[in-house]
Parts: sequence; structure tokens; C-alpha cells
Amino acid sequence: MASKSSVAVLGPGGTGGLLAALLSRSGHRVVCLAQDHTAGTLRRTGITVRSPQFGEFTAPVEADTELREPVDVCLIAVKHTTLDAALTRVPPAVLGDALVVPLLNGVEHPAALRARYRADRVAPAVIRVESTRTAPGVIEHGSPFTEIDLAGDGVPHARLDTLAAVLTGAGVTARVVEDETAALWAKMAFLAPFALLTTRYGLPLGEARTRHRAELEDLVAETAAVSRACGAPADPAQALARYDTFPPGTKSSMQRDAEAGRPLELDAIGGALLRAADRHGVPAPVTARLVSELRAAGH
Repeated sequence: MASKSSVAVLGPGGTGGLLAALLSRSGHRVVCLAQDHTAGTLRRTGITVRSPQFGEFTAPVEADTELREPVDVCLIAVKHTTLDAALTRVPPAVLGDALVVPLLNGVEHPAALRARYRADRVAPAVIRVESTRTAPGVIEHGSPFTEIDLAGDGVPHARLDTLAAVLTGAGVTARVVEDETAALWAKMAFLAPFALLTTRYGLPLGEARTRHRAELEDLVAETAAVSRACGAPADPAQALARYDTFPPGTKSSMQRDAEAGRPLELDAIGGALLRAADRHGVPAPVTARLVSELRAAGH
């Protein structure tokens, strides 16, 4: 990638929209890929960000319904529930040699992307941020941090280093990590118990971690055991301690989706966890019960 890069952003929502605006503001060419209505709005208005970390600003972006020419990087920031449909906006023949950087929850999507695009250009990333799209082109960034871990087994290290530098230059705290499996499971091990418990009981984290403490401990233990079986380190005590540091009103993104009547990433999180547990012969009865109860409730 040159000093100024061209970046496609598939899904300019809370996460993708924030990154698109930051990259545009720092001088990179950004093409947002979205539905026709959203693309038209972004072409007219750009993306406005309101953020305690970055201030309030508006950045111009290009926008289209489909990628029509090569770019250096394609950030994939859609929800897992819409991934298959969204990928039709990124034809493999057009994407060519670009890095494909999924910022999705779960652990199974890298394999699907490697089957569609160049396997040695798929660089799974983990992002830590709280950011919401309140309207097309309007992003409310609530967390005082935006952190990305870049990985990618088989991806040339220099490409990852260059992308990390581009993101860091745009204001993101970005780093390259060596172990893709460890990075993805580190997020999964934190996210799965949090998402399943808060969504199942419709409670913010403060109440869930108090009223359903035993279940939370069981979920953390099960997830850690599956993570270790998959080759990624996990520390249940550390995970529990981390939950206790979060503000009591914190809600998981899955819980917010349930409240809004949106499709849940239940299969990408709970389903993937149970499939990994089954492959490795790890018992996960509490996880299985909560996933089953959420599915029975129509999720």
C-alpha cells in the first residue's frame, strides 16, 4: 500500500462508518459499500462522527452499491447475519490483491472468506469499540478508545504492518498480533457469556452478573475450556474480573439487537461455540441451554 491508501468499507454502520470517517479525515480514499439509499446519502453528506475521543467532524466519502475497481484494503464491518448477502457487493475478480479485513464477531467467518477470496489476503481483525449508527452517515462513538488487533495466518507480515500504520495514523490504536486463533478466541471467550446471559434474561450486565452469577461463572468456564481446546489460552478468573469492571448499565450488542427486533448473531456466537465444543468433546451444558432457550423464544 502507498502512503495514501484506497480502502473499501463494506457496511458503513457504527464500526465501519467510524473507521471510514477516520481514514477519510487522514487523507485516504474511502469507498463505502451499502444499499442504494445509504450510498446516496453518504455521497451527499459524508459521514458525521460525534465522539469523546475524536471530537465532532464530518468527512467526505465515496459510496456505491458494489466495488467496481481494485482497492488496497476491504474492511468488512457488517453483522454476521447479513454477511452472505453483503459479500455480493465485493466481487472477487474486482477485489484482486486487496487485503480482506473482517471485523466480525465469532470464529468461523475467516474460513468462509478464504473460500471466496485469496486465502493469503484474508486478515481477521478484532475491534474493541462502542460505536452506533443513529442514521445513515451519522455515527455516535461512545467509548474513549478504538482498538484493533490485526492477524492473518499466511498473510504477508509487511501488509499487516502497513495497514496497522495506516489505522494508527487515522487515530486508531492498531497492532499486529501473531496468533489469529488466540485473537479471535480471546474476543469470543469474553463476548459469548456476556451476550448470551444479558440477552437471555433481558438485563444489563450489572444485574445479570449479580442475579445470575452462578450461570455467568459456568458460561465463562465452558467458554474457556472450548477456547483452550481450540488452541487459544483462556483465563476464567480474569474474564470474570473484567465483567465486574464494566458499568452496570452495559448491554451487549446482541441484547440491543433483541430489544430492537433485529436478527441476532446467535449462531455466529452461541452456535459456533457449541460446534467447537462438539468437535473437541468439551461439555457445554449451560451454553447449550441458553442458546436453546433463545432459539425457542424466536431468536
